[in-house]
Amino acid sequence: MKSLDEQFADVLRAYPGASLTAMGNGVYQVLIPVMPLPAGWNQTMTEVRFVVPNGYPFAAPDCFWADPSLRLANSAMPQNAQIGQPNPGQPDPGKLWFSWHLQTPWNPSNCILTTYVNVIRRRFEAVQ
Repeated sequence: MKSLDEQFADVLRAYPGASLTAMGNGVYQVLIPVMPLPAGWNQTMTEVRFVVPNGYPFAAPDCFWADPSLRLANSAMPQNAQIGQPNPGQPDPGKLWFSWHLQTPWNPSNCILTTYVNVIRRRFEAVQ
């Protein structure tokens, strides 16, 4: 299994400008400043943040945050999203929180950070 730094290097190659920040107690935050969005959204890109929990990779990432202005193309709020859910260790509670959970089991022997980034991308592709 790749180390967290090696896994993050894969994320960084796909999303230049991404950052991995230690939040304390074994928790990290991944920030992807520019994630392109497919048609169906009111923006062509968004910032994305998610938490790498203490216990990772046995504990899976869960939920993510995006730009507070992000909406569907028809201006509606996306399903399972709301403004204001605090991001652990994040001083700005005004991000758009997606309560979007894994649809398939997380396998710590082969699921890595890019696995979760792909979960987020698929959520945006679902446009709902």
